[in-house]
Amino acid sequence: MNKLVKDALVLTAITLIAGVCLGGVYEITKDPIAKAQESATQESYKAVFADAASFEDLEGFDADAATKIAADAGYTDDDITNCVVAKDDAGQAIGYVITITSHAGYGGDITFSMGVTNDGTLNGYSITDISETAGLGMKAKEDGFMSQFAGIPAQILEVTKSGKTADTEIEAISGATITSRAVTSAVNSCVAYSKSLKGGN
Repeated sequence: MNKLVKDALVLTAITLIAGVCLGGVYEITKDPIAKAQESATQESYKAVFADAASFEDLEGFDADAATKIAADAGYTDDDITNCVVAKDDAGQAIGYVITITSHAGYGGDITFSMGVTNDGTLNGYSITDISETAGLGMKAKEDGFMSQFAGIPAQILEVTKSGKTADTEIEAISGATITSRAVTSAVNSCVAYSKSLKGGN
């Protein structure tokens, strides 16, 4: 019986020490991790709005309401999690950067920032989190695919596997149609939400 008590006390002590150590590590790394995440977020904003001088949170942004707008437009696999206003040197708004997560990826969630200018032009996207198949779905991070979403009107897009013939078509990544559709659907969600910001339908 004494041995059981001794063993229990030893295990309790080990657990307490481990807990204290983990708590200490968390406190030490919390701020650097937060700063790294904020830096990555700002870089993604800048990637889709290189001419913006600053980014400010959209006043009154509601993630649930934004996601519902996308869902009502038929895009139910996407969550719009944030929206900021891109501003020029004079402090004038030049567009929006919308952060979205698609749950329809082949390898899991895909999160990216999408830029939409005030005149209704897509400014491209910048991925912040993706776990698609190397050499296939991961090509969603490469310019060959990404460039299709920049410099075109903010309109509903569709994926094609037979060659792009219009601005409304996106050529699928070979062997990664699921990833291509997930990204395109998420961009369409951003388009639907951006139109709502301007009072569009």
